[in-house]
Amino acid sequence: MPFDALTALREAGHPLEFLTDGQRAVFASLSEPEVEVLNSIKAKLEEADDTDVEGHEVKVV
Repeated sequence: MPFDALTALREAGHPLEFLTDGQRAVFASLSEPEVEVLNSIKAKLEEADDTDVEGHEVKVV
């Protein structure tokens, strides 16, 4: 069975529903090792203490 990057990313909890078609195409073309890196980074961010890693809020005016 061929590797499905979008499925692997969704299963890891990445919010893909807000991507544009172009962005979705880029993520769909990722290799399995590339998806593993993204999933690893996501897991490390989730494990980090709130004081260690803080997201940036974007306000749309």
